[in-house]
Amino acid sequence: MELDRRGILGGLALAGSAFAAPRWALGASLHDKAIRPGFDEVGGAAINLTIGHGPRVVQGRRGHATAVNGTVPGPLVRLKEGQTATLNIHNTLDAETSIHWHGLLVPFQMDGVPGVSFPGIPAGGHFTATFPVRQSGTYWWHSHSGLQEQTGHYGPLVIDPAGPDPVSADRDYVLLLSEFTPMHPHTIFDKLKKGEHYFNYQVPSWTDRYPLTGAQRRMWGKMRMMPTDISDVTGSTYTYLANGRGPQEGMEFLFRPGERIRLRIINGSAMTFFNMRIPGLPMTVVAADGQNVRPVEVDEFQIGVAETYDVILEPGRSAAYSIVAEAMDRTGMALATLASQPGARAAVPPLRDPPLLTMADMGMNHGKMDHGDMDHGKMDHGAMDHAAMGHQGMDMDEQSGGAMTMDDDSGMDMSGMPMRDTSLLPPDVKVGPGIDMVSMNPVDRMGEPGIGLDKVDHRTLDYRKLVALEPNPDTRVPTRLLELHLTGNMERYMWSFDGRKFSAVSDDPIRFANNERVRVRLVNDTMMAHPIHLHGHFFELVNGSEGAHQPRKHTVIVQPGGSAQFDLTANEPGDWAFHCHLLYHMHAGMFQIVTVTPPAEDAA
Repeated sequence: MELDRRGILGGLALAGSAFAAPRWALGASLHDKAIRPGFDEVGGAAINLTIGHGPRVVQGRRGHATAVNGTVPGPLVRLKEGQTATLNIHNTLDAETSIHWHGLLVPFQMDGVPGVSFPGIPAGGHFTATFPVRQSGTYWWHSHSGLQEQTGHYGPLVIDPAGPDPVSADRDYVLLLSEFTPMHPHTIFDKLKKGEHYFNYQVPSWTDRYPLTGAQRRMWGKMRMMPTDISDVTGSTYTYLANGRGPQEGMEFLFRPGERIRLRIINGSAMTFFNMRIPGLPMTVVAADGQNVRPVEVDEFQIGVAETYDVILEPGRSAAYSIVAEAMDRTGMALATLASQPGARAAVPPLRDPPLLTMADMGMNHGKMDHGDMDHGKMDHGAMDHAAMGHQGMDMDEQSGGAMTMDDDSGMDMSGMPMRDTSLLPPDVKVGPGIDMVSMNPVDRMGEPGIGLDKVDHRTLDYRKLVALEPNPDTRVPTRLLELHLTGNMERYMWSFDGRKFSAVSDDPIRFANNERVRVRLVNDTMMAHPIHLHGHFFELVNGSEGAHQPRKHTVIVQPGGSAQFDLTANEPGDWAFHCHLLYHMHAGMFQIVTVTPPAEDAA
């Protein structure tokens, strides 16, 4: 339903003092309905957020939850570009907590990452975040403490533009995708450390119907890998949610035929990539990660963890349409309905067959060569740091040592394949037990729609189709190339950048001079897709668009065995988190700190 913002805000004005905790947050009345699904809307000059905990029930499954203002997700925070935001956060938990304003340009002390930008909010404590609102668009907020994000500590954030909005709509809705599990997040992590396939119920067997030949099955067996190893945590424990509601709990958005609807889609999940589609209704993508893009009409797209997409819908005269967010591994879906009247429903498509990993996902895209993915017409070769380029530009024979041979049955004979040929890595990558695979030929895969969507017979989205609507503020040619490898050992559940698990004690940060223009190349040496997020900045994807209209994002999916590049203007001084947004990958070590020096230090 549409939110009555004026009525909600009027009710909040009568709620009492700034830090008056509700009864549920104090533990005075914990019962099955204490934490409710869905969210209210808060806004204005000062916003009060109270973090508490209690029981939660989703489709009959009971678990413990972390909630903000009594709901999961927490409230929709609505701001206005140009205002000064004041957010009073009160922690009633018996543990430290935090709130990170995902995608917002804020002073680093307000960014909300304990140990990086502030000390955290202690048990029983409070913190006031104050910052100027310098942008507009669709974003979200979430905890950066103790895996609380998995238990419900997250919510949507929408910033209205100061001037006219280039996107016009009759209705404006938010769809926040996430997961529920009754299992404690640290228990999930422990199970992943003990056996990385614990949640995978799609293991190949003698009775499966996967389209694999005998030779292909033997190949995967020799590698001790599974072609169905798509997601670490699956529908075997997750119930996938739309605005906090399971697929049987009736999440709906009302419409009248002929209306133009803006749907702001946020992936606020801990571990799940979703494939979004609305059978019978195309979607026109108009914004990515809060930034306006030239409209592109699609029938389905993949949204990675922490990404946001705004789409325009123009429903016809059908009584209802199903909004389907199918988990990438196809073990379940989040579901909502676009309804012409309350209770109207449309057919829900069945789950599709699970996708299978390919040679491309192992970094063996031979036939395509990646010479650093550089646009030689755009790089300043006089100023570039060529030492940072590592082993880019090798040909296939040099990389593989001639070990690759074709096989008529499986398409590839893996018997001589050096899956861990660390000689392919640059010298600054730490080689050790944290690396169990090295991508042999990591081609740029930004023109691909994502796992499971490469063979569908309808229109899909990929990063190469995104073009910024407004010109970028900085179109300078990058003067340096920084290459980072996404590394891991799936069997031991170790994840890292450049083979180094993050350590706050011993790690040197990634350093940028103030206002430095850098091209960053991310090479994925693993067989899993990683959504990589940089705090405090937007970057421009190097996706084939001309420089002034490269799309700006804060999160980029790097496909398995592939690479992706972005141009960054490091103009936000301070210390910033840089990490994979798969929660348990970050917790396992795929995290780093980026330091942007203040202008005065550069001058000195």
